[in-house]
Amino acid sequence: MLETANIKLASVASDAFGVSGMEMLDALAEGTATPAEMAELARGRLRGKIPQLEPALDGRMEEYHRYLLKLQLRRLRGLDQDLAELDARIQEKLKPYEKQVELLREIPGVDWILAAVIVAELGVDMKVFGSSGRVAVWAGVCPGNHESAGKRRNVRVTKGNVHLKTALVEAAHAAARTKGTYLRDKYFRLKARRGAKRAVVAIAHKILVAIYHMLSGDVSYHELGDLYLDKLNKHHLTRNLVRRLERLGYCVTLQQQVVQQPAA
Repeated sequence: MLETANIKLASVASDAFGVSGMEMLDALAEGTATPAEMAELARGRLRGKIPQLEPALDGRMEEYHRYLLKLQLRRLRGLDQDLAELDARIQEKLKPYEKQVELLREIPGVDWILAAVIVAELGVDMKVFGSSGRVAVWAGVCPGNHESAGKRRNVRVTKGNVHLKTALVEAAHAAARTKGTYLRDKYFRLKARRGAKRAVVAIAHKILVAIYHMLSGDVSYHELGDLYLDKLNKHHLTRNLVRRLERLGYCVTLQQQVVQQPAA
């Protein structure tokens, strides 16, 4: 509808329905502010785009455009109110599981909504599964095993619980964007060898294994850090880096760094 009025707000603002975007949409619906005044409603990083916002908000808003825009904004706010009510009800239902939810939120990529899905679909008693392998198969983040004539063939992951699998994959995508974590480092290593889709399923599997042990032992998440895998293969990694530098024509001499102890 905005495009028909030559309003290009979404082309400049990454989130046209954020705080700044909604204020601009309200101003468009009222029809009293100039494009320059509406551009000044920008907040945060969007203020750096004020020169682009002014022409983007300079369109041909007619009376029927403003009427429809008010209608749509009222509908959006009604949906936001319904979502807020649902969130409050979910949080009320989660009160008996507050401790488990807080534990799960320690995992990179898991927020309270994903934690709620995990508790609802997986439960908090891991004794019913018996092992992390069984829970991975039940959730559908474990590849099948198809071997014929001594050769293992590529197979799809099992179907599993679609709601739990979706939540785990979403958490894996978020974990891959969390800097300084083991899961992010592992994701990019796997992505380089196996592709993005297989890498994200593998991270989802690792998150589920962590969930199983955390809920089984009532323990916190242990972050290994993004240097964990490098430290495991320190000598192998060092040798490869030296060889690469030597192929580029450098003469490499390695010297162990001495870590100074802080003064008492």
